[in-house]
Amino acid sequence: MNIDTELSEWLTQRDGAGLRRVLTTVEARRGMEYRVNGRWYVSFCSNDYLGLADDDCTRQGARDALEQWGCGAGASRLVSGDLGIIRELETELAAWKQTEAALVYPSGYMANIGVISALAGPGDTVFIDRLAHASLVDGTRLSRARLRVFPHNDFERLDTLLGNVSARRTIVITESVFSMDGDTAPLRALSMVCKKHGALLMVDEAHALGVYGGGRGLVNAEGLSGKIDVLVGTLSKAIGSQGGFAAGSRQLCDYLVNTSRSFIYTTGINPAAAGAAIAALRCLKNDSTRIDKLWYNISRFRSQVSDLRIMGQGPICPVMTGTAQAACTRARLLAEEGYLAPAIRPPTVPEGGARMRVTLSALHSPEQIDRFARVLIDTANR
Repeated sequence: MNIDTELSEWLTQRDGAGLRRVLTTVEARRGMEYRVNGRWYVSFCSNDYLGLADDDCTRQGARDALEQWGCGAGASRLVSGDLGIIRELETELAAWKQTEAALVYPSGYMANIGVISALAGPGDTVFIDRLAHASLVDGTRLSRARLRVFPHNDFERLDTLLGNVSARRTIVITESVFSMDGDTAPLRALSMVCKKHGALLMVDEAHALGVYGGGRGLVNAEGLSGKIDVLVGTLSKAIGSQGGFAAGSRQLCDYLVNTSRSFIYTTGINPAAAGAAIAALRCLKNDSTRIDKLWYNISRFRSQVSDLRIMGQGPICPVMTGTAQAACTRARLLAEEGYLAPAIRPPTVPEGGARMRVTLSALHSPEQIDRFARVLIDTANR
């Protein structure tokens, strides 16, 4: 069979199941308003929780970096791409996360696969929360360590599993805030279980950075700063820029420089992204207004849609629909009313777990939140 014919048949099957993904081009944006196909929509699906992606402070940080350093790093950081501004960003990140050191990667995905595959290998066992991000699973598979999955947030079951494992090195991996359900991990309990069994604990703070703990993340909010073996995260969500990072001891970061393939064999982050991230972190250090506004918006929205029984407690508000077709229908109805909240379907979420992944931002106005809440409830009753 011709490859194009085969692929066409596969895409047709995805269409029929309501599972085909397509790209939606954003032609322009102003805050949380996005223009698509000539029409303006209010976005309730962005991870730009603090509105920093289009803020004056991050724009100026990017401009200043661009003027001083140009557009690209030019090479791997181990060759000639270790620009001073990237080192400056790492210093800011380490201080913000209250660790000895930090190491910046071009993306959060690359940080996750690079850290795990450097720390784990054949003969090791990695335990991952069932709902952890795909990049964490992919990193474990690349490492060729034994992959074991424990029930979501079930630290008691993890305790039992760790008691029955024999491995050179054992690593437990979780997100602090889960990207699709919006709930938080029991970090204190997980930390205690890992210490009991001599396992390393790696926490992905992608959706907690900038949101919890005064912006420092859930690890900080739980009083665990400096007590988690490996922290990873991203600069492309609440920080409003692009890139990923690992944070921990100086020995950890030096080890990753020597072993992490997604760090070694790629060009360094571009200067403008580094400059924007530095500006964002300094902005948060000096002003909590955005974080306060975000939590006000979260409370306002959740109080109005309490009958929908939304999980979690933060800016990620999953509205369950069950089937992929139902999620697509709901997304279409919302779009007709001027709102962007695309359907989230398998394999991103488990079968039967399709949903609208609604997210709040500090940029949403009370009027936008109130009207969207009414429309969302109305679409649930259609």
